[in-house]
Amino acid sequence: MQRYHLGIQTKRRRRRWGTEAIQYQFTGDHYKKKEKKKPLFEVEGVKVKKKPDLVDKLDRIFSLFIRYRDTMPNGYFQCISCGKIKPFNKADCGHYINRQHMSTRFDEMNCNAQCSHCNRFMEGNIQDYRRRLVAKYGERNVLILEAKKNVTKQFSDFQLEKLITHYKEEAKKLKEAKGL
Repeated sequence: MQRYHLGIQTKRRRRRWGTEAIQYQFTGDHYKKKEKKKPLFEVEGVKVKKKPDLVDKLDRIFSLFIRYRDTMPNGYFQCISCGKIKPFNKADCGHYINRQHMSTRFDEMNCNAQCSHCNRFMEGNIQDYRRRLVAKYGERNVLILEAKKNVTKQFSDFQLEKLITHYKEEAKKLKEAKGL
């Protein structure tokens, strides 16, 4: 089906899931696809950071910081859940309280080095994780941490950028101090 309006021809293509409107503009002897206008910041080349990008970047840097923090100077770490000693490249940043709770997602007490087996395949091995967390921080602090997950928290872009710079510097210091 073709429609004409002020020299712009619109064709509709039928697809399995619906129709798609594509605009063509007549230029002399043939039709060419009409270019969509881009927002000003894309034309100028200015890159705007979006919140999900900042959270992902902070996740990577914070994870690296936690793994450096819990690594021994010889390049090995002890898993918080199973207690096995493994090399640094087998470490994950394991969260006691799920990452969906933003109030505890970047809490240093909530995150500890965990072997990839416990973190990924045993769903965090939470019972042993809690037992060792109580031994490390005490029952009272673990109860406070568990209560924190019910608090709603939203980070602004400024806060996320500050946390990124802070943990990037801390990770760099730990890496140099432990010789990794």
